[in-house]
Amino acid sequence: MDKKTQINFWYVIIALLGVLFVQNLYKQYTKIEPIPYSRFQTLLDQDKIAEIAVTHDYIYGKLRETGADGVKEFVTTRVEPELADKLDKHNVIYTGVVQSTWIRDLLSWLLPMAVFIAIWLYAIRRMGGGVSGGLMSIGKSRAKVFVEKEIKVTFADVAGVDEAKEELIEIVNFLKDTEGYSRLGGRAPKGILLIGPPGTGKTLLARAVAGEAGVPFFSISGSEFVEMFVGVGAARVRDLFEQARQVAPAIIFIDELDSLGRARGAYGLGGHDEKEQTLNQLLAELDGFDPKSGVVLLAATNRPEILDPALLRAGRFDRQVLVDRPDKIGREQILAVHLKKVKLDLDVKPEQVAALTPGFTGADLANLINEAALLATRRKAVSVTMEDFNNAIERIIAGLEKRNRLLNPQERRVVAFHELGHAMVALALPGTDEVHKVSIIPRGVGALGYTIQRPTEDRFLMTRTELEHKMAVLLGGRAAEQVVFSEISTGAADDLARATDIARAMVLRYGMSEALGNVTYDRERSTFLEPGIPMSQTRDYSEQTAHVVDAAVRALIDQAFKHAVTILQLNRALLDRTAEELLKTETLNHPQIEALKRAIITELTLMPFSRVHRS
Repeated sequence: MDKKTQINFWYVIIALLGVLFVQNLYKQYTKIEPIPYSRFQTLLDQDKIAEIAVTHDYIYGKLRETGADGVKEFVTTRVEPELADKLDKHNVIYTGVVQSTWIRDLLSWLLPMAVFIAIWLYAIRRMGGGVSGGLMSIGKSRAKVFVEKEIKVTFADVAGVDEAKEELIEIVNFLKDTEGYSRLGGRAPKGILLIGPPGTGKTLLARAVAGEAGVPFFSISGSEFVEMFVGVGAARVRDLFEQARQVAPAIIFIDELDSLGRARGAYGLGGHDEKEQTLNQLLAELDGFDPKSGVVLLAATNRPEILDPALLRAGRFDRQVLVDRPDKIGREQILAVHLKKVKLDLDVKPEQVAALTPGFTGADLANLINEAALLATRRKAVSVTMEDFNNAIERIIAGLEKRNRLLNPQERRVVAFHELGHAMVALALPGTDEVHKVSIIPRGVGALGYTIQRPTEDRFLMTRTELEHKMAVLLGGRAAEQVVFSEISTGAADDLARATDIARAMVLRYGMSEALGNVTYDRERSTFLEPGIPMSQTRDYSEQTAHVVDAAVRALIDQAFKHAVTILQLNRALLDRTAEELLKTETLNHPQIEALKRAIITELTLMPFSRVHRS
């Protein structure tokens, strides 16, 4: 007889004994007959009671002879003697009743216990355990597990990142055929790190990999590993990989890896030991798990510059996939995916919208389509038109219109000439972005007017002349104020900052200063979170060189400003006439801008900067 059968046999024996015991108690209890107190008085007067046992509320007794009903023992409830005597005189059948207090007694025990249990559960929940976990589950992984049926995303839903998809198709093939994939001795990467700016679709790509492979998908944020107690994060890392191994093949996806994998020793105050132990455990897991087990680790970050070098070495995150902002073709593909859900007018073409949105990520494009649909809904249209998309782009780039922000007449004139200064310099110089719209309607937080320029194509390189023209356009607003009012205002603060950044980059990073030569004194270390903004760093050149740098930067700014002033002086009459029109209409659209472009004088502006300034 095996052990399981022996256990079941003893369960049966214990159950039978229990039934016999209950039946015996029942029989003993049924021998005692409850009788009214008046009946007890009568039996007592007739000398039929042999013995009794008296308690505070009850009287238990035995009869001298068994009654006709076969009962010899009885029980009755006591009644006050004076009341009993009076009732006997009137031949009343009476019995005593004891008030039941068992509910009150039970609540007196249960209510305090319930209060203490509630306080305990609240404290545990505040400590991070929750009702379902408690202190025993504090080291358990908090990853959300999605099975095959729950993931509806495939590579067909991801557009604009063809290169990244090609890299990840290999992971899908590995998960579908682990044995066949390694037949030539190769192995799949242990870890794949998706790097890119926010909103480019890193998380969507990871879900698409799981959807294509049809395997369980463990999704967790890097911040969920880090707790106040040292060792908790490491325990959660161990538990996460253990869960994934049990259901392999599977995908582990850690979003925002930088919150977990920051370089050791770079935390500042607090959290040093806990974060280091968590990172060390992740490194150990990446070294320890067998690539043939079918577990693949995907991670995403937009701050790769702060990750620990040990995390990025080969054998851990073997492959780094850049998920960058899409180009024009990529934007067209993304728009084609999102536009399927919107009722469009016939004049809307994805290629037109893509041309108007350089630098937009996938999330930006999805938001743009939603804004355009809301604008069309607000005006009770039957479909979304191209005008809705133009208005939505302006709303995203420049902010909401502030028509209730009233400017005095002098301020409106200054804003009108300032914005026309930008537009006319941009129209006069070759290689600048196309001017799309000029407006003196306040938008956003501090913009009293705006000039929208949109590039006709995606650019990745710029020449020195193009950078000089870009600075001239930025300084065109202040140049117009100087030419017309012989006075300058605070409205050019942002223009000056951007022009100065370009000039410093030309001198320090691009080697475009004749005084300094082809030498770089500053390395650009911009991040995905702040594109184009260099990180602060110590100066590694002499004080004498710093004077030369300052002089070269100022020379470039002054040269660009003089160039803008020259253009506006040559076109002063056109500037005054167009400004009056702008003050009346508040906006110059494409037809008016094209007419302005045809009327502007550009002969001298085509010369190099040095020739213009010598003349």
